[in-house]
Amino acid sequence: MNKSLIIFCIVVLSSFQMMGQKFFTRNGHLGFFSKTNMEDIKASNESVTYIMDLSTGEINISALQTNFQFEKALMQEHYNENYVESSKFPKAIFKGKIDDMSKVNFKMEGVYNAKVSGNLEIHGVTKPYSVDAVFKVGGGHVLAETNFKVKCADHNIKIESSLKNNIAESIDVNAKADLTELKK
Repeated sequence: MNKSLIIFCIVVLSSFQMMGQKFFTRNGHLGFFSKTNMEDIKASNESVTYIMDLSTGEINISALQTNFQFEKALMQEHYNENYVESSKFPKAIFKGKIDDMSKVNFKMEGVYNAKVSGNLEIHGVTKPYSVDAVFKVGGGHVLAETNFKVKCADHNIKIESSLKNNIAESIDVNAKADLTELKK
């Protein structure tokens, strides 16, 4: 058999193996931080679902609002009842894609930087976002991480005038997930 034909077959077969290969976790992290002169507010959710399709670069993230844990129980209550209204809008959802898949080689161990763009839905309002992300590939895992800002007003989250000095207009968000292959 011709060497070129053998190499071609190997390339084609390995690309079929990557097609539709999904990586997943139900234990991803999503956290946020609000800093003002009056008060710092920090919350984290360690039960976030992440799904990433390695062949297309599609990324889907889903977080139950009630799973965010705060330092003070009263903050958690106000967050769920007054701000995100989790009984009406139970999830924060991101649906996006790696902008330039050529920047991330999921077949080779390493650290890759890429932009991820998509739509973030919070409080029933969907807005486009484009963020810088880091992907660490190795040992059968993909560690994905990003930091970005979300403006409360962009998602129709109203803050009472008496608390304007306690809650930042722009919230720092951190998303991190250790993804492994989704077995069928």
